[in-house]
Amino acid sequence: MSSRMSGSSGGSSHKSKRDIRVAQATADAQLHSAFENSANTGDTFDYSKSVDASRGTGAESMPSTTITAYLQRMQRGGITQTFGCMISVEEETFKVIAYSENAPEMLDLLPQAVPTVDSKGLLDIGTDARTLFTPASVSALEKAAAAQDVSMMNPVSVQCRGSQKPFYAVLHRIDVGLVIDFEPVRPNDPTVTAAGALQSHKLAAKAISRLQGLPGGDIGLLCDAVVEEVRELTGYDRVMTYKFHEDEHGEVIAEIRRSDMEPYLGLHYPATDIPQASRFLFMKNRVRMICDCNSAPVPVVQSEALKQPISLAGSTLRGVHPCHLKYMGNMGSTASLVMAVIINDNDEDAVAAGQSKGRKLWGLVVCHHSTPRYVPFPLRSACEFLMQVFGLQLNMEVELAAQLREKHILRTQTLLCDMLLRDAPIGIVSQSPNIMDLVKCDGAALFYGGRFWLLGTTPTEQQIQDIASWLLEQHKDSTGLSTDSLADAGYPNAETLGNAVCGMAAARITEKDFLFWFRSHAEKEVKWGGERHNPEDKDDPKRMHPRSSFAAFLEVVKQRSLPWEDVEMDAIHSLQLILRGSFQDIDDSETKTMIHARLNDLKLQGMDELSTVANEMVRLIETATAPILAVDSSGCINGWNAKVSELTGLPVGEAMGRSLVHDLVHEESKEVVERVLYLALQGEEEQNIEVQLRTWGPQKEKNAVILVVNACASRDVNENVVGVCFVGQDVTGQKVVMDKFTKIQGDYSTIVRSHNSLIPPIFGSDEFGYCTEWNPAMEKLAGLKREEVMGKMLTGDVFGALCRLKSSDAMTKLMIILNNAMDGNDTERFPFSFLDRQGKLVEVLLTAQKRTDAEGAITGVFCFLHTASPELQQALTVQKAAEKVAEAKAKELAYIRQEIKNPLDGIMFARSFIEHTDLTEDQKQLVETSAMCEKQLRRILDDMDLASIEEGYLELDTAEFMMATVMNSVVSQGMISSSRKGLQLFCDTPPEFKTMNVFGDQVRLQQVLADFLLNAVQFTPASGWVEVKVVPTPTKLPGGVTVVKLEFKVSHAGEGLPEDLIHQMFDRADAHSKSQEGLGLSICRKIVKLMNGDVQYIREAGKSHFMVSLELPLAQREDAGSAKC
Repeated sequence: MSSRMSGSSGGSSHKSKRDIRVAQATADAQLHSAFENSANTGDTFDYSKSVDASRGTGAESMPSTTITAYLQRMQRGGITQTFGCMISVEEETFKVIAYSENAPEMLDLLPQAVPTVDSKGLLDIGTDARTLFTPASVSALEKAAAAQDVSMMNPVSVQCRGSQKPFYAVLHRIDVGLVIDFEPVRPNDPTVTAAGALQSHKLAAKAISRLQGLPGGDIGLLCDAVVEEVRELTGYDRVMTYKFHEDEHGEVIAEIRRSDMEPYLGLHYPATDIPQASRFLFMKNRVRMICDCNSAPVPVVQSEALKQPISLAGSTLRGVHPCHLKYMGNMGSTASLVMAVIINDNDEDAVAAGQSKGRKLWGLVVCHHSTPRYVPFPLRSACEFLMQVFGLQLNMEVELAAQLREKHILRTQTLLCDMLLRDAPIGIVSQSPNIMDLVKCDGAALFYGGRFWLLGTTPTEQQIQDIASWLLEQHKDSTGLSTDSLADAGYPNAETLGNAVCGMAAARITEKDFLFWFRSHAEKEVKWGGERHNPEDKDDPKRMHPRSSFAAFLEVVKQRSLPWEDVEMDAIHSLQLILRGSFQDIDDSETKTMIHARLNDLKLQGMDELSTVANEMVRLIETATAPILAVDSSGCINGWNAKVSELTGLPVGEAMGRSLVHDLVHEESKEVVERVLYLALQGEEEQNIEVQLRTWGPQKEKNAVILVVNACASRDVNENVVGVCFVGQDVTGQKVVMDKFTKIQGDYSTIVRSHNSLIPPIFGSDEFGYCTEWNPAMEKLAGLKREEVMGKMLTGDVFGALCRLKSSDAMTKLMIILNNAMDGNDTERFPFSFLDRQGKLVEVLLTAQKRTDAEGAITGVFCFLHTASPELQQALTVQKAAEKVAEAKAKELAYIRQEIKNPLDGIMFARSFIEHTDLTEDQKQLVETSAMCEKQLRRILDDMDLASIEEGYLELDTAEFMMATVMNSVVSQGMISSSRKGLQLFCDTPPEFKTMNVFGDQVRLQQVLADFLLNAVQFTPASGWVEVKVVPTPTKLPGGVTVVKLEFKVSHAGEGLPEDLIHQMFDRADAHSKSQEGLGLSICRKIVKLMNGDVQYIREAGKSHFMVSLELPLAQREDAGSAKC
């Protein structure tokens, strides 16, 4: 049950993941105890008890000792399977401390003569295990045992000393030594040229390539591909992908099977079907094979000196629990192969639950076969690597889903604002969209002022009244409640609601009023094809079977809904806060003053800080020692710093305005640059792209300058992409050296081990993954001497132990790159990071290339590292800081914009009341002026997309309006500013203006004229004057249409506006250095241009003026004589 109550602190009462897992482990132990008891007494195990166990309603409480014993039994069961044998040894001496009873026979160590009572066999406790194998095998085992990460050495090929019988040896460490599993090599096993994980991984190369080539955004497609590839690799009758949900229950989300088998796709099963102890083991040993569930287990013999049974948690041969064997038999499965799917997890509970920090078990890929089946270890290792790649792909899909959730939040916030502009709060339930569009639900309700508004599937009005009373009584200190089970949340009348209403989210909007969202039981969301079978078939719920699991799951979720996601609760909470604020009384005049003050503060602070950031970025670009260039949205250069000018020989002045693609890059780079530009202008930024620039003048002999660049989308304050900035690093010298180096066949040591600064850090491996090269530049970068790493496994010993990686994902990516290179597929400039000997993070670009012998056969891999220069790192740091500041400012703008809209609604509400009272003509005019100023303010607040104005596709409204109303509103906006400065403000309009009606965008015209007037006021000296004069000139066109040419002359005393501001208004200045006044004037000029008008600024002796000219159609009114032709 997921239940949380939100109070003033925003707290939550829902169970943590750790609590859920601990409770689940207790339920597992309870079922295990019941199964063991049934075996001892001869009774039949009742599987239906899993329902109570999953609900946590079992009658018996389990002692901690019983739970501990259960967990120990899972890891230290003392039995193995029959497809191999096991020997455990002391790590230093290789003395045997335990072995499976079948080991002597399987390793051909049985004595030829009849043994006496006191005689010992060749294999016994205390035997040196090295005496059992050939000298070459012993050497291989000792080398593997010396590795930091023995798993990277598996499998080790060994042979018995006497019979030469071949085995795969699989090693892992435990608390008392080493466990070595021996699996016989069979004639039909896939060919592996040598031991080690990297060789085994090649078997999955095709499957990995397919996964990496799939389009993003579809987890279902990814899972379908995985089950298909695993079945092709292993040949099992059925392969499925299980996913674990937040409440720990599982679901089959992908399946491929033999056509005559019953489908399990869509099957849900309780959490107890895969116990927590088993899930823990899957985090340690990620592949689990059961060859034959009907074979008898093999006991383990161990030294009496050991205090407890040895741990078999990491053994490939670990025996199978009888309960699981029973389940397999009931479902007609004899053999299985299960692989863990592990992804990143930022939840802190994962650590407390005993899992690796930051990792979680997302699900399993499960294979079943109707007859005994063995998959050799190299192929299982390949499947494990495939699962690691699958996990990487899933991580990307999860991150994509997170981005989509963020977009959903933004869309929801827009929806909330739209709701508030309507008749709050009734509009949010009476119009479309409504509160049911906010989150996924089956019904919603508003309980306000003793009245009810119901949408969709909801309780009755009386029941809602009862729920509200219960909330006020039991949760009086909270502002709401969310739960997936009203019954589990303690609502006493939950049963009367039936299955139609199980989950609820409630938000209190006043002291006694609520918004409700309701969800039906989760059972209706569940579909499984296997559920629809012959109605005459009878299922025994006490018998362990997938159909019983499904029935148990449905029983568990019968009174629960789908849980409420955090993003949904955030959306509900936002609506709650806004609605609660909308009920506050607002004073009209004070609010107006506050709005103007907040707008002015916003402009001054926000624009000035953004301008400061922009200026800093311009300074950085111009002076940086890293090559930096920028283009506008059409791909033409608008930034070309001194460094890139020096490298290419092209002066800054000659570069500006040129096309990057057509004029400045080499032919072979054109396609790449076009793609990068296209993606960046869509907001998708690519990194580590190689670009070849042409050269000029003194650099012409170079032929090309090779840069590795990061493309960064340039955005305005509204997050609109307006261009692309490329921050680069010159790798021309390194590229030349690398090209020469990779062509050399034979003795290359002189180049590789040179201390020349042009030689990049280089390391290499042979085809088995052992380090064969580590040059001086690599020594300096990692802090490790050549002799410390040579001959060690590159993945695991070098990168992993000596140079720690940030995550297991990083190790998987490195192995993919090395495998690809050994298959002949080179990797260019892959982002790679590791910790050097001092623990300092090193971030580089990794290029991996195959190494070949004289005949062209691949013999290993060479890796080159590109390190970023300090100047580039500084440039990127400043750029990131600037982006953060810009993002913060954009968020502040959005926040204040919303905050202004709330009291603006109060102004509209107050004005609507005033309009319905008896007013004089003067009062009516003042109210009308106030209404027009209010409309202007709303339009400005909605202008978040300034690019639409900049690029000339802003939509203008067209409606009939009176010119006198516009001028009254314009002059009223200048009255306070002019009176403060002691200025005289004059307005000269002809008499016919009072009745002149025209067609156009009234609010936009009012906006631009007010802006020009306020700028004139700002730059007029104290005690001066400002005059607004309008001259209309009507003209009748053919067809009877009359247009009026309007000339608005805004004159003011003094020297006039600064020349720099005039340049900004006419866009003759750098766009990044525009002031708030310059931006406003530029936008107003462009709005006039959209109206097919024109703006001029003219200086005269002792005075200056704006001249705004435009034509508008005159409204033909029979009762007015405003048009004099």
